[in-house]
Amino acid sequence: MKEDKGIKAYDKLADLYKDENVGTPIQQDSNFTIHRMETVHGTPVTSPVFRANYYSFVLVKSGRSFYTIDDKKFFTRPNTLYFTNPGHLKSFGVEKVVHGFLITTREEYLKKHVHQEVFKEFSFLLTEIVPPCFLSDAKFDELLALAEQILLEAQKKSTLKDKIISSLFMVFLLKVKEYLLADDSFKIAHDRDSQIVQQFKKDLEKTFRQETVKSGELQVGIFAELQQLNPSYFSTVIKVKTGKSANKWIQDKLIVEAKALLSGSRSSVKEIAYKLGFSEPTHFTKFFKRNVGTTPNQYRSR
Repeated sequence: MKEDKGIKAYDKLADLYKDENVGTPIQQDSNFTIHRMETVHGTPVTSPVFRANYYSFVLVKSGRSFYTIDDKKFFTRPNTLYFTNPGHLKSFGVEKVVHGFLITTREEYLKKHVHQEVFKEFSFLLTEIVPPCFLSDAKFDELLALAEQILLEAQKKSTLKDKIISSLFMVFLLKVKEYLLADDSFKIAHDRDSQIVQQFKKDLEKTFRQETVKSGELQVGIFAELQQLNPSYFSTVIKVKTGKSANKWIQDKLIVEAKALLSGSRSSVKEIAYKLGFSEPTHFTKFFKRNVGTTPNQYRSR
């Protein structure tokens, strides 16, 4: 848990529930969680404003609730699907016990278990603010059935549990993508600052989809220039809107990509270092150890 001028930021759902007493305490040992809403929120509750450094997907079958993202407030109704992505100021309230599901995950999990180029396949995850999607009974029940199956698998002790859950979650994301693209209420927030953040995320993702990150490409000034913005103004917008500096976004992205390459490729540490734009493998090793706590080789072998 981190704090930003009195507003707390959380990397895990379990820490939010423990710290703020806004839900039934839960155990969390991975970057993927799934819970029944009626189990974790058995009574009406209103959360303080916070930042969540993870993705949330919420299915509301019945009940009454609301959530806020930055200065926007949304209300749910039966058969509601909504998701939020990392970095925003958020809060939520349960006015009448909600029956449905809450799923959370992080970029590291998506890259490792769902799709290495997850933002290319599921570009909607980069959207700054998406209003709730109100589904038909048939469409909602499809997502509900998938969530039920994911929860069932999560409770098992199978050696194939992670692969089964990630496969089911990919189907879940594909259905979400299908429904959002077909829903008239699916719109990107059009205020200028949100557009800047969204474009920065897309530019950052595009940079890492190259064969090799070129020297100097991972500088804040370069990303500001791509949008023809003053670097100081650009940095301020990113920090204010997401709670993280542009430099921190770049650094976190580097770590995620490095972990994915170390886990999912046979490239040597030297090759990975050059691919990620480091001029020397030793610089990469120092960067990785400073931020992760282990060397690249130690991380790969564990």
